[in-house]
This record gives sequence, structure tokens and C-alpha cells, in this order.
Amino acid sequence: MQTINKEEIKQKIENLEKFMENPNFWDDKIVAQNTIKEIQKLKNDLLGGEKYDHGGAILSILSGAGGDDAEDFSAMLFHMYMKYIEKMNWNAFLIHENKNDNGGYRNISIEINGKNVYGTLKYENGVHRLVRISPFNANAKRHTSFSLVEILPKLEGIDDVSIDHKDLKIEFSKSGGPGGQNVNKRETAVRVVHIPTNLSVHVTSERSQEQNKEKALEMLRGKIFKKEEEDKEKERAGLSISKTTEIEWGSQIRSYVLHPYKLIKDHRTGVEIHDVDSVLENGEIDEFIVAEKTMC
Repeated sequence: MQTINKEEIKQKIENLEKFMENPNFWDDKIVAQNTIKEIQKLKNDLLGGEKYDHGGAILSILSGAGGDDAEDFSAMLFHMYMKYIEKMNWNAFLIHENKNDNGGYRNISIEINGKNVYGTLKYENGVHRLVRISPFNANAKRHTSFSLVEILPKLEGIDDVSIDHKDLKIEFSKSGGPGGQNVNKRETAVRVVHIPTNLSVHVTSERSQEQNKEKALEMLRGKIFKKEEEDKEKERAGLSISKTTEIEWGSQIRSYVLHPYKLIKDHRTGVEIHDVDSVLENGEIDEFIVAEKTMC
């Protein structure tokens, strides 16, 4: 993998900016416009993934080990993030949901638009763990559940991640549409699989098959971009690169313990909050986010 030489990029930017100071710079408008585009591209290369921090994000929650309890935990996390989104005055739109009969989620994806969404939420990415007395167990036994939170940047363009359509497997299925509308179900739901990485997305939010396909490809580019960034980080740290994160014990970034005591602890920063309702019910997660940003 080619390593970005930041000093070389800075030098190229400096040279091009000096070229722009030439009084005849705008004589050839095509050359001038291409020069400006090249400077912007180089600045983006210098920033790396940080260039998407100011934009929107795709938030997905996938239930792991724990059955009904894990799916209920995913619903609790979704409620927590929706409260935080409301507090931040961001806007959220449903992309896809797979709900069980108890109101829990097997998986759910939403698009969040607003200022600095990705830069704020990207540290929430990872496995979250819940310990509590299971409301689904007649013997009132303590139960441990896991859910995976995935935060992807919302990519406005396709320059950074190109996908060869020969590497895609696209499947269509019937969708009921948002809010229970479209009672006569149409084949508009789209699932796209990127064969080389086995990454996949499922979109049901739009009314047409083509719109769902475009949204799915946008999300897939975000997944591929995120994976490439994570792989680079692992290579820099000398770690092996695995294709997936196991949603199970030992891989969690944060634990939510409701029994036998009440405590939410972030395992990366050591931040602990005993007022669990303020976090799960009211979405007060700023302390976790700020601490993680400070460490990076």
C-alpha cells in the first residue's frame, strides 16, 4: 500500500499556490480551473478521512449475540442516538429497518444530516455491550447482549472510492415502503454486495428501485472507504487486518451495566457514568465523545 508523503503534498500545494499568484493566471481559464481543482484534491489527500468530518453520516445498528435481548438493546441504542441527534439539531432519515415483534431491531440504518455529524459520531463505531436482568427470561436471569454500531461518512461524490460494477451483486426484493405505506408491495428494496470485501448494504427507504440502488451504492462507498481507513490504521499499528468485527465478548468499546449495579463505562478512555438513564433515555453521550476525541 502506498504511503502518503505529507511533506511532498504540502510542497506541491505551495508550488501551485505560487503559480496562482501569477498575474496571467486567469488568461487560460481551463488551466486555471484545473489548477484550483488540483489544489483542492491535494488538500483533501492531506486531510485523509478528516475531510468528511464536517458532513453527514450513516448510522447503522446491528444486533449480535443475545437474541431478543440484543435486538431490544439495539432499540435502546437507537433511542439514545435519536435523543442525541435531536439535542444537536441534526436531521435523521430512515434508510432501512428490520424490526422484530417485540419492538427490537435486528438491524436499522439511518442517514443523519447536519454540521460535523461524522466527525462527532465516528468514535461511537464499535461493539456495545449490555448487562441486565432479561425482561424476556421468565426466571429473571442476568443476561449479556451485544450490538454493533457502525458510523460511515456520507460521501457526496465518488472520487475517493470507485467501484467496478463487475464486483457487485445486486438483489431486488419487495418492500412495504416507509411508514407502512405502499400496501401493494413493489420490488423496490435493494441489497448490494461488494464481492471482493463481502461488504453489503440493504436499502428500502426510497420509493423507486433506482433510488434505492443509488442510495445503496452511496452507502457501500462509505463502507469501503471506512474499511480502507481502518486497514491503514491497523497497518500503521502493525496489526493484522480482519475483514469483520465479531459482535461478541472481548471486542466491546463500551459496557452498559444495569445489574447488579448501574454503570456505563467506555473501555477505551475509562470514562464512567453512573446515571445510566441520562445516557440511555436522554442521549447524554458528550462525555464519552469528548474523551475519545481528546485521545486521538
